[in-house]
Amino acid sequence: MKKLILVLLGLTLTTAMFAAEAATMVPPGNSHAEQPNIPGASSRRTQATNTTFQAKYSKVYALLQHDAGLRGKISQAAGTYGIDPMHIVGAIVGEHTYNVDAYDRLQTYYVKAISYLSSKLAFAYEGEDITDFVQRPQFQECAGKSDSYALWECREQVWNQSFRGKTVGGESFPDDRFGATFFQPYYAGQTFGLGQLNPLTALQMSDLVHQVSGLPKLDVGDPNAVYKTIMDPDLTLDYVAATIRKSIDAYQSIAGFDISGNPGITSTLYNVGNPEQRAHALKAENDRRRAAGEPEKLPEENYYGWLVNDKLPELKALF
Repeated sequence: MKKLILVLLGLTLTTAMFAAEAATMVPPGNSHAEQPNIPGASSRRTQATNTTFQAKYSKVYALLQHDAGLRGKISQAAGTYGIDPMHIVGAIVGEHTYNVDAYDRLQTYYVKAISYLSSKLAFAYEGEDITDFVQRPQFQECAGKSDSYALWECREQVWNQSFRGKTVGGESFPDDRFGATFFQPYYAGQTFGLGQLNPLTALQMSDLVHQVSGLPKLDVGDPNAVYKTIMDPDLTLDYVAATIRKSIDAYQSIAGFDISGNPGITSTLYNVGNPEQRAHALKAENDRRRAAGEPEKLPEENYYGWLVNDKLPELKALF
């Protein structure tokens, strides 16, 4: 079975390589001379913990520098999904510079992963479990989606269109993201682990990771297992790699750009999410530009991706 999976992955990657020949290669490096503005929320979060972005970057860099085992795990996950390790490194560095501090030792992530098995977690909003919520009639259009990515993408769109910021059947719903509303744990925070994954993203990638890496599928009815997977470095890196692979493939097949040589762009998409929607938006923009005789717009890095590209030489040196 594993041999078959590897053969299928090989065919997928070969197809992607052929598609890349027809796609516009996005050059390495930053398109912006200076770093785009860092969101105020990130600055406030960093100030509240009496640290700086540089100190947080130095901390995650030290974790990578001093742990050859971690670097090996990153390289292995990257190889499995046919991407450069720098894409995974970029995601980890960006998240731990602008989101939360890295732990000093990889072992701490394993300890945290085990702790989730003894906690009682729930994916719910105002007492309504997500497994019940998605049975509402508004989600009927998603019933035929068999792939986990398509299924949860559909459900997220239904949330945005039918529930977000609206009152439905006398019940008011917050004007907030699907992941933030239903997939937060019992304490503050929305992303976790070495790759700072959102549980909704992990659920989306479940089928791809199962097919490629052979890991068990995630069950939305078992939040503890989802969080344990996100926190365990031996499991979460495959999800990080799959998420990045999805972004590369989306921009190639939808927008006609090969972003596989620019970790700053893939890190930006890892940060902002929804790569397929963004690829469609970029394609629409470039269709308009071509019709008007204007030059096409290339994918651009945000503040997070800019840092990754700026630090790429010293990050590459670690590998």
